[in-house]
Amino acid sequence: MRWRTILIQYCFLLVTCLLSALEAVPIDIDKTKVKNTQPVDSAKIEPPDTGLYYDEYLKQVIDVLETDNHFREKLQKADIEEIKSGRLSKELDLVSHHVRTKLDELKRQEVARLRMLIKAKLDSLQDTGIDHHALLKQFDHLNHLNPDKFESTDLDMLIKAATSDLEHYDKTRHEEFKKYEMMKEHERREYLKTLNEEKRKEEESKFEEMKKKHENHPKVNHPGSKDQLKEVWEETDGLDPNDFDPKTFFKLHDVNNDGFLDEQELEALFTKELEKVYDPKNEEDDMVEMEEERLRMREHVMNEVDANKDRLVTLEEFLKATEKKEFLEPDSWETLDQQQFFTEEELKEYENLISLQENELKKKADELQKQKEELQRQHDQLEAQKLEYHQVVQQMEQKKLQEIPPSGPGGESKF
Repeated sequence: MRWRTILIQYCFLLVTCLLSALEAVPIDIDKTKVKNTQPVDSAKIEPPDTGLYYDEYLKQVIDVLETDNHFREKLQKADIEEIKSGRLSKELDLVSHHVRTKLDELKRQEVARLRMLIKAKLDSLQDTGIDHHALLKQFDHLNHLNPDKFESTDLDMLIKAATSDLEHYDKTRHEEFKKYEMMKEHERREYLKTLNEEKRKEEESKFEEMKKKHENHPKVNHPGSKDQLKEVWEETDGLDPNDFDPKTFFKLHDVNNDGFLDEQELEALFTKELEKVYDPKNEEDDMVEMEEERLRMREHVMNEVDANKDRLVTLEEFLKATEKKEFLEPDSWETLDQQQFFTEEELKEYENLISLQENELKKKADELQKQKEELQRQHDQLEAQKLEYHQVVQQMEQKKLQEIPPSGPGGESKF
């Protein structure tokens, strides 16, 4: 179970939920005091979407590999560095023929999918004469030189690609959020330009009013602090705050009982804090900003608690974090409404980029319009030629009828 969690959460590559070597230590909790307790069916827990463009392929490889007993036994003893370095990939040579056959088929399907994506992209660009095989080089999660066989090289590349991509995944999400905020401000300013002075003042006043309304919220506890966890303990778990126990808390929120708090389990702890600031019913609260706040909270806790940087929190790491001064006396937490996402210079640069893109799109639209007009002209020309052809045929038929000599009563020619 340990190696499944490591790979799912760190590089989402290999998985097993049946290893029993590291079962969680049972603890005594008075379930009558816990609100809405329901047994967790581990068979129904789906691995989270990684956000990677090869997510489905990755999950299918996981499902096949976990069926091989030899491979699972090796992984049970493996650590993070063995997995990341690729040394464990060599064990693929020892898996059963049945498993290798399934992996081969998965790779062929993935290569076919990528080729179809390439073809669709090239078709949209009206590009021809391109070596599609060479273009497969841009995908670094499989060995394109052998599109029919899944080898140890493929497993090694899949692990390294997912590890690298996930390390940059949060950074990419932050960049996308920044663009989202700049686009929001750009559209607001463009809208104001369309209004007269009176309407513009009304809109600006409304904007400031909504901004102040959003900022007027209860104090947000520092993520991962004792106060924040005790609030979850009391309001979500329904337990007495005076009985707060970090070890029990960890076991309660290790939903799949794998001995770790993964990123999704951590993010679930921040729901109460986020509800203080964001309400989907309120016009002034942006749910995209709420998810960015959740991401920032999770990143902060991971940086503070996750000692070996494997994107998982063990019980030992969690308990050590509760002994730190920051756990008992944390700094105040600055929410997004207290921060500036971008500068005026960055916004201006972004607007220039948008303008360039709009001009490029307009240019393409003009070219397409010209092509449409040219096609219409050719169509009209063909229709005119077709009409002229039919007229000539009719004239010839009429001329033939006029040249036939008249016949007598018996059908004989008069001449």
